[in-house]
Amino acid sequence: MKRVADTSGQEKRYIGLDVHKHYITVGGMNAQQEMVLRPRNVEMERFKAWAEENLRQADEVVLEATTNTWDIYDTVAPLVKRVVVAHPAEVKQIANARVKTDNQDVIRLLRLLIADMLPEVWVPPVEIRELRALISYRWRLVKMATAIQNRMHSLLHRHNIQAPEGKIDTGENRDWWEQVQLSELERLRLNQELKTLRLVREHIVEVEHELGHLSTSERWSKQATHIMQLPGVGIIVTMTILSAIGETPAPTAGTVSNASPVRRSWSGMLDSELGWKIVDKSTATRALRNLGGRSCAGHW
Repeated sequence: MKRVADTSGQEKRYIGLDVHKHYITVGGMNAQQEMVLRPRNVEMERFKAWAEENLRQADEVVLEATTNTWDIYDTVAPLVKRVVVAHPAEVKQIANARVKTDNQDVIRLLRLLIADMLPEVWVPPVEIRELRALISYRWRLVKMATAIQNRMHSLLHRHNIQAPEGKIDTGENRDWWEQVQLSELERLRLNQELKTLRLVREHIVEVEHELGHLSTSERWSKQATHIMQLPGVGIIVTMTILSAIGETPAPTAGTVSNASPVRRSWSGMLDSELGWKIVDKSTATRALRNLGGRSCAGHW
């Protein structure tokens, strides 16, 4: 049987990676689905050296999207011809198997890759991943501040004490909270809650300042300016949108007057906890098309 080779004369290989927390199961096949690299486990700290030694420029690599996928992708992408990041839930639907082991997972990924049946997801550039992480971090800080305030109000509610309106740690309210009559242990808890709340809010301000700086940077300023033309959309929402969909094309006439296309574009990529959903390429392209009013496939 004739072997498939690339222009350099190397036999074309398909390499599968099953990524875990502490190790990666690797395996490889040729176009005839013959094993050319028996499945084996490579410890995570050794994987970079293994990849540089064993991967070839003619290889095509597949791995499923998971928590640490992007770091593996960045390691592998410069070494091979193509890296495909597969949608894990859709892979499971296509290749539902009763027997599930690391080796079998790699083989299933390889067969889907060779058959060109993998549901591929969009790989965000590094700067978008970092922006997403910053947006998510701010959200966690806000959630933390809300939880602290809820605990403080709950403490007062036990004693039927009505807190003053407004922010807890500003102006006259700060003095009120520091002087409210409580037991010694409750006073200790409340003081610590106040200190933690102030620290968290300082962190939120610092993160929001950085988001404002990013919105005026060369990388994001043009897109941010277009989105902030929408009524009621400020810096935080703008940067959240950009972190979800990447780039926005220049708006056409009438596009920015209606916020609904933007909301449809990015809300489908965020879950209720501001976690980033896995987005396939067609969804990402449709999001930009809705926002910009023209085909945007070239922006990915």
